Amino acid sequence: MQRPLTMALTKGRILKETLPLLARAGIEPLEDIAKSRKLIFATNHDALQLVVIRGTDVPTYVRHGAAELGVVGKDILLEHGAEGLYEPLDLGIARCRLMTAGPVGWQARGSRVRVATKFANIARRHFAAQGVHADVIKLYGAMELAPMMNLADLIVDIVDTGNTLRANGMAPLAEIASISSRLIVNKAAMRSHYAHIQGLIDSLSAVVGEV
Repeated sequence: MQRPLTMALTKGRILKETLPLLARAGIEPLEDIAKSRKLIFATNHDALQLVVIRGTDVPTYVRHGAAELGVVGKDILLEHGAEGLYEPLDLGIARCRLMTAGPVGWQARGSRVRVATKFANIARRHFAAQGVHADVIKLYGAMELAPMMNLADLIVDIVDTGNTLRANGMAPLAEIASISSRLIVNKAAMRSHYAHIQGLIDSLSAVVGEV
């Protein structure tokens, strides 16, 4: 028996905003994902199942065909690339901004800057485009602490309200990208399961932006 198509969902905030969107498109898991420790979930469509994983892993699962579709933040695609993937739909959920930020009153000095971020590739490209060499310091959380402790001059991070920046004496400097969650599709799967996957894309497209 052929396994159902698999859609990989990003756990956390994106999952919370994805599930209502799927429901409006007529796709619902058969059990409450929030109350389960499972990772694979059947849906009300026999030919579609959901898996819930870390956002950074979603493109890997889709790229290698372990999942045919996925929902992931644009920041992950910008950082790790989208080779082997289609990106047919901006779902318009989990919106935020990827920005540079620094201490209030910070002024650039010279053509090198120390940057703390988990988005190393994005940071290097952004500063290189301005003729600035970025010495990237890879961190995975509490970015605002790095300038306070003189570990870095600036940070590159996701900004939602900006409250955390202000609480730590920092200010946004430049927007690198506007981020939202995207539907991604394995290119080979799109060819071999075109009718089914295009139907899913059409169903989601019809409800994107609904209140």
